[in-house]
Amino acid sequence: MNNRYIGAVILAPFLIFLFLGGMYLKYAIMVLSLLGMYEFYKVVEEKNINAVSLIGYLLCIIYYISLDTGTSLRFAFFMIIIAVFILMCIPVINLKYNFIDVSITIFVFLYVAVFFSFIVLVNNKPFGRYLVWLIFVSSWLCDTFAYYTGKAFGKTKLCPKVSPKKTVEGSVGGILGSTLSCGILGYIFNLNGIHIPVYNFFIIGALCGAICQFGDLTASSVKRYVGVKDYSNLIPGHGGVLDRFDSILFSSVIVYYYLTFIIGI
Repeated sequence: MNNRYIGAVILAPFLIFLFLGGMYLKYAIMVLSLLGMYEFYKVVEEKNINAVSLIGYLLCIIYYISLDTGTSLRFAFFMIIIAVFILMCIPVINLKYNFIDVSITIFVFLYVAVFFSFIVLVNNKPFGRYLVWLIFVSSWLCDTFAYYTGKAFGKTKLCPKVSPKKTVEGSVGGILGSTLSCGILGYIFNLNGIHIPVYNFFIIGALCGAICQFGDLTASSVKRYVGVKDYSNLIPGHGGVLDRFDSILFSSVIVYYYLTFIIGI
């Protein structure tokens, strides 16, 4: 059997947690965050970067436990300040570590754990069990349309030094695919009692279609810098958690902040 199909079977149970929502989704996302952080900390070792991974993992666990307590943002800020304070002292005590190791430790927590958590934060909003699908539909359909559009019409390289196979034509196709799919999803939502003007869903789709491609390219730039093909081989045919969810990390941020500041929910 093709490895990509095996990988798809491995990923399928995650959809169950999306349907369940609540604490089930929160802790499923926490596990994905820990796995993603492990992958990142592991690949940067190729450049002799020794992140203080234990502190990163502890930050992730504490952050997710406190995520829906109502004080999560203030507590998260306090927690990060304390963590930075402690981490900055470590290179003084142990010369094995330096300020780059400290910086990567915090960066990975923010990039992986915090970005992943926006899936949970969207799910916690009114109608969140439905709106959370915008994150995944925009990313998945962007990837799909970009692939087939690029394969059929791609001629102009998008970022050849970062990802040689991606084309401008594929990128435009991805944005259009994300825009249309989110617009259709928004129309279906409205038919089922979620009365948010449909044009917002088209805008969300367009924004996610553009920004989630930066998520993909960001992950590619890191891999190119450290000299690896995939973050891990956890998911056959797909690589690791960060290989599979790189664009979703970025689209989750866009969906959350659009719903919060533009729509006001």
